[in-house]
Amino acid sequence: MLMPYAPEPYVDFSQPEPREKMLAALKAVGGQLGAKHAIRINGENVASAKSFQSISPGKTDRIVGEVAKADADMADKAVRLAAERFKTWSRVDPFERAMVLTRAAAIMRRRLYELSALQCYEVSKGWLEAYADVCEAIDFCDFYAREAIRLGGRHATTPFPGEDNSLHYIPLGVIAVIPPWNFPLAICMGMTTAALVAGNTVVLKPSSDAPVVASVMYDILMEAGLPEGVLNFVPGSGGEVGETIVDHPLTRMVSFTGSMEVGIRIHERAAKVHPGQIWLKRAILEMGGKDGILVDETADVAAAAEGAVASAFGFQGQKCSACSRLVVHADVYDEVLERVVAGAKKITVGDTCNEDNLFMGGVINEAAYKSITNYAEIGKGEGRAMLADGDVPSGGYFVPPTIIADIEANARIAQEEIFGPVLAVMKCKDFDHGMEIINGTQYGLTGALFSRDRDRLKRAREEFHVGNLYLNRKCTGALVDVQPFGGFNMSGTDSKAGGRDYVQMFMQAKSITERL
Repeated sequence: MLMPYAPEPYVDFSQPEPREKMLAALKAVGGQLGAKHAIRINGENVASAKSFQSISPGKTDRIVGEVAKADADMADKAVRLAAERFKTWSRVDPFERAMVLTRAAAIMRRRLYELSALQCYEVSKGWLEAYADVCEAIDFCDFYAREAIRLGGRHATTPFPGEDNSLHYIPLGVIAVIPPWNFPLAICMGMTTAALVAGNTVVLKPSSDAPVVASVMYDILMEAGLPEGVLNFVPGSGGEVGETIVDHPLTRMVSFTGSMEVGIRIHERAAKVHPGQIWLKRAILEMGGKDGILVDETADVAAAAEGAVASAFGFQGQKCSACSRLVVHADVYDEVLERVVAGAKKITVGDTCNEDNLFMGGVINEAAYKSITNYAEIGKGEGRAMLADGDVPSGGYFVPPTIIADIEANARIAQEEIFGPVLAVMKCKDFDHGMEIINGTQYGLTGALFSRDRDRLKRAREEFHVGNLYLNRKCTGALVDVQPFGGFNMSGTDSKAGGRDYVQMFMQAKSITERL
């Protein structure tokens, strides 16, 4: 009997013991960088003539790993072999499948600091952000394991005389999993294990910006007892490997988290029925956001400013849930803006693998650096730069916290996803005007309202059109089964990762009737 699920607790890195453990882990992981990571198909390492390097954003001359690069033929082979393995894995008892996940969670608990340190190197997460990412991966395994057990077996239907009727949830087949780089263990593990524990087999194309963490995740699941070939690891380009596994007639479902542009492309491709395909593919598409925090004149302005800073600049603003728009009532606009700027000025920026335990590291790659700095320049032309061009170290893709005030609702930095530490601050004349601005984008992922007015809090529950709404707290930091996560409109299909509907999306219902 499994204990009831509860989220994994965090540690306080200001305390000596967690700090020393993290420093030791950083040293140990640092001594292992540069290792080769193979393609894995059907449990075997597959040779490739091509490879690519995973570069550390916080120190660009540091190579995290050398990763073999799959091609279209390898991706095709992975799907076909996964289809064969599905015949046996789909018949394994749900409890046995669940136990693989609980063992994986136990392995990650033992290696929590090591896995956190690896993220500091590969994606330049701050210590707490990295630790929280691993905790979320543990939570996904623990929660989805219990969900698979709940969904297994017979489900009652309305009784009917003379018949035995029941409903059963069965797996789908081969799932193409395409995760993002920004939560390299948590989201990758969550997407993968939900598919696996439901009885499907998986072809995983990791992000090319975080393939080493994904490779380590593969090893953890194999150590936990996952049979060979049930999970296949095919790093490579989206145009070759990604499109091959999305288009493949044996692929039953695509699970994707990433940008709106790529999500739309996958949606279009997955809708096409290819020769030999005998089903309509399902697709879970979790995409971008242009998330906003609304502060009215009754709010606790100190709490609102603190929440805005944490939401906008945590992990360099590289979260689909990050606050990129701050909408403030005219009566408290200047005070909130002053507090946010003051809070952002305290933020340290640099390589998160050093002993200073810095809050912000480097953005993920050179393309992101150029895009974000370009948006910062656009913002200067659209509003009043309150914080910009701050001093940052050299040697990494470092972007300072940037705050642009007096932005119009239709400005580019108020409408386009930047995915970096650039905050647009806007003034509203009243609550209705603020809600109009907040809802005035094509996205609908997360948002927050700071207010002491109970009527407005009630209205926000009904009118603030996002998948994850937070009242009087920051708009980032969803916990598994505490705040199931997913958004509306062009933020995706609102699959609610970490929720009680999620695993069921990787299954189909079969009604069985026996005449007595």
